[in-house]
Amino acid sequence: MEQLSFIVEDSFGMRLDQYLSSRLPGLSRARIQSLIKDGNILTQGKVCKAKTPVEPGMHVTVQIPDPVSAEARPQDLPIDIIYEDADIIVLNKQSGMVVHPAAGNPDGTLVNALLHHCGDLSGIGGVERPGIVHRLDKDTSGCIVVAKNDKAHISLCSQFAGRSTRKLYLAVVQGCLKKGEGTIFTNIGRHPVNRMKMTVVNPGSGKPAITDYRVLYYDVSTDSSLVLCSLHTGRTHQIRVHMLHLGHPLIGDIVYATHMTRQKAKTGRLMLHAWHLAFDHPDDSVRRMCFFAPVPSEFGPWLDTIGGEESLRRYL
Repeated sequence: MEQLSFIVEDSFGMRLDQYLSSRLPGLSRARIQSLIKDGNILTQGKVCKAKTPVEPGMHVTVQIPDPVSAEARPQDLPIDIIYEDADIIVLNKQSGMVVHPAAGNPDGTLVNALLHHCGDLSGIGGVERPGIVHRLDKDTSGCIVVAKNDKAHISLCSQFAGRSTRKLYLAVVQGCLKKGEGTIFTNIGRHPVNRMKMTVVNPGSGKPAITDYRVLYYDVSTDSSLVLCSLHTGRTHQIRVHMLHLGHPLIGDIVYATHMTRQKAKTGRLMLHAWHLAFDHPDDSVRRMCFFAPVPSEFGPWLDTIGGEESLRRYL
């Protein structure tokens, strides 16, 4: 059984299950409520309730039972399909949806929905992650492609590994970046203390991570910036860690933003969206496929100022 222990730094006025859902991105809110009910989550060393108010300075202990490997089952869940053919399906994943079943998220995931929509995908990439080629964080929205057969899975995995895909993300970060554009090249690895977090590590450890960024707009009233990020690698939490490394955590990121970062902008979600995805079709390497996921309304206050979504095309 894995055990996590930490002191609450900034509760944002949340109840316990809501706070932990944001603090522990690998666990769904339903799973957290179940852990609380089973007595696996303690506050101040005592059994608590999901509605317990979270306050700065509160000591929280989370015990996570060892995962049990299980084949995902189909579930009739709503999905937003951008494109589909015999080989692939491209979706606009909604913020709050976990991509595949894992410890703490046995169902209610994108994979469960895809198994219902597409039928049997269990032989493609394994029974736990059928068809999955790449992932988005639970609270990140936007473009994700899934393979529907082995040939497509092999091709797409090769393209992501070979960095021939193109991935553009929109992010809203705290503060005004010193440079209008640049490249962040670091190594990213697991945080030495909080195993639910990633961090920039010394060369020789972790894995290389490269992010190009361009500031599109700075809003003085909320002291926040709209940033377009291009990923050359696909490390866990890469944009969130790289922006924090520059001193500008994402708006709505309760995991990486500390109590010292007072965010004026309040959106109710992690402000990260996978806007554009491009790759070669697995059945026709000459055919380049380009997709865009509509930008969520929460980005409106920043995006509208630069001319709306169409204005983003100039950066392709």
